[in-house]
Amino acid sequence: MAALDIQFLQGSVFLPQLGLWLDAHRRQTGAERVLVSHAHSDHIGRHREVILTPGTARLMGKRLGGQRQEHCQEYLQPVEYQGTNGPFRVTLLPAGHILGSAMAWIEAEGQTLLYTGDFKLRPGLTAEPCQPRRADILITETTFGRPKYRLPPAAQVLGELVRFCQETLARGETALLLAYSLGKSQELIQALGSVPLPIVVHETVFRLAQVYAELGQALPAHTRLEGDNYLGKVLICPPQALPPQLKPPATGQGVRRAVATGWAMDASCRYRFGVEAAFPLSDHADFQELLEFVRLVSPKEVLTLHGFAADFAQTLRNQGYAARALGVSGEQLELGPAILGSLE
Repeated sequence: MAALDIQFLQGSVFLPQLGLWLDAHRRQTGAERVLVSHAHSDHIGRHREVILTPGTARLMGKRLGGQRQEHCQEYLQPVEYQGTNGPFRVTLLPAGHILGSAMAWIEAEGQTLLYTGDFKLRPGLTAEPCQPRRADILITETTFGRPKYRLPPAAQVLGELVRFCQETLARGETALLLAYSLGKSQELIQALGSVPLPIVVHETVFRLAQVYAELGQALPAHTRLEGDNYLGKVLICPPQALPPQLKPPATGQGVRRAVATGWAMDASCRYRFGVEAAFPLSDHADFQELLEFVRLVSPKEVLTLHGFAADFAQTLRNQGYAARALGVSGEQLELGPAILGSLE
């Protein structure tokens, strides 16, 4: 059996010959190690032993607490581990997704595998720039793996978002921005605080922004949400954590709502999130970036994962790549209720 034998179990990728899970969804307490690509909630768990960057370790610790055996690796520094049937090496590469996010470049018995986790090629304001590397096998996320998902330039989107906030505040109203608490919210603080605009953030965003500062990623001035101190300012908040007075239909005159998400490329996004404006800002690669990334990696085989995995695998096959989808039974079909809590 090849050292890079790949299995899809429990909704996650498992390399049995290495005793290694890649972003395991279920808690792993056995002898196997778990590669944790970044600290978003759908990629972390209370595992026994993990491989991750120092940044992800700090953010995961803040979100999960608890103790675990951590192998903290700096970017670009290969580390050898003993697998089930021999040694293998792991090098973590910046993924460009959020602060501390990493792709895993794995070497075993003369073969190489690149696992992306979540990534983007576009430069961001608070994440390390993505650094692709050639590999024999590529396992890539395909959240936006259909041609219609082509993001406009981030600078253009942020400019429009700034104008939305400025116009709202000029009217004496509050600009409420719905955004994921980790990654997206810190990008918004960086962009809006540099204008500058007065920013108030939910407690969960505030705590994670403190970790960013501890990791050397200082953010512009912002205040923790307390009572009604958000009035007449920009309030950044995860949709699932909105205070009662800001939940529809309670939100009335004096508050303008917007969402920052890649799903804003869907025409129904504003209706689905119940907002006046939707800004297509994402920390994932769009369709064109996915294609460019595959070209840069130049793999012999591609395995697609998450989002529109089957569609993107077919696109790659049409271009001459050996590609197949993993876990297609859970493929996202269109923007709908299942992803309302997900602001990719």
